[in-house]
Amino acid sequence: METFESLVRAEFTPKTTYLNTASNGLLPARTVAALHEAALLRAEGRPLTPLYEDVEACRAAYARLAGVPVARVALGASVAAHTGVIAASLPAGAEVLTAEDDFTSVLNPFHVRGDLKVRAVPLERIAESVRPGTALVAVSAAQSADGRIADLPALREAARTHGARTYVDFSQAAGWLPTDADAHDFSAAVSFKWLLGPHGAAFLVVPEDFGGLSPILAGWVAGEEPWESCYGPVAEPAHSARRFDLTHALFTYAGLRRSLELVEELGVTAIGAHDRALADRFRTGLAALGHEPLPAPGSAIVSVPELGYRQPELGEAGIQVSSRSGNLRASFHLFNTPADVDRLLDALSG
Repeated sequence: METFESLVRAEFTPKTTYLNTASNGLLPARTVAALHEAALLRAEGRPLTPLYEDVEACRAAYARLAGVPVARVALGASVAAHTGVIAASLPAGAEVLTAEDDFTSVLNPFHVRGDLKVRAVPLERIAESVRPGTALVAVSAAQSADGRIADLPALREAARTHGARTYVDFSQAAGWLPTDADAHDFSAAVSFKWLLGPHGAAFLVVPEDFGGLSPILAGWVAGEEPWESCYGPVAEPAHSARRFDLTHALFTYAGLRRSLELVEELGVTAIGAHDRALADRFRTGLAALGHEPLPAPGSAIVSVPELGYRQPELGEAGIQVSSRSGNLRASFHLFNTPADVDRLLDALSG
């Protein structure tokens, strides 16, 4: 009988101590094989029908992970593009509440509008900062820079009290933290971090009534009958969230389908417990070395002040981490082991 450990070891063979999933997750073996097969389809001139089937399988898999009907899931290429569609839907002068120093893709499309009131507050104060007149609250579920987890239940309650919509980026959380997309008006996530997929795909979840969004970036794939929407304006937009789809990067979805299958096989609850245990082991080891990480309880991301300068030497030693704003950032996923944590701690003790 396959176990968590045996499934993981069969899929991953890293050549380094890889502790940088917050930048990019590793590709499972099944994903690499699927990418190879997708490339052969193109190289050999065979029909691409299986690749379009992969697209819809990914949509359905993410819907299950996010806890929403598949009809509410749109597919695009980046969180920034999804944010842009949401930003375009707001009336001039609308207030958008954000967290200070959140990831740019969650913020910038609101700023470049030029006619919105974008207000930034510390993450810990975002729920209490929703006020009458706030149109939208946009925030990452887990902060990219340091792993802090937003209090989404409190935010949701505050938004409801004041009639604001919510937009949550689950890019640094989907795959290890339960993703209750149904609790929010809009949410997004990229494919290439804890979801273990290739670059080039990002999911968008919208309300059943589409939340006032217009499919301003959509092309032929957004038609109710895509193959009949290739020329001229789309006469009939898809009746589901697919009306917000962007042209699909077919190779990406061919690989991502297998990655999502693995995440579902292992389960987000088990993956999250594994990841958090390793992060807590790292925090405990840091304390023993006299270092105090930035507070991010329960997160799979750990950021250590003033140690970012050590990232190059750690990389040369085969330990992959990130430097963010002078801080050393380590992030943990299912392919990591306690030995990986201990190797990083040993390197930092020198």
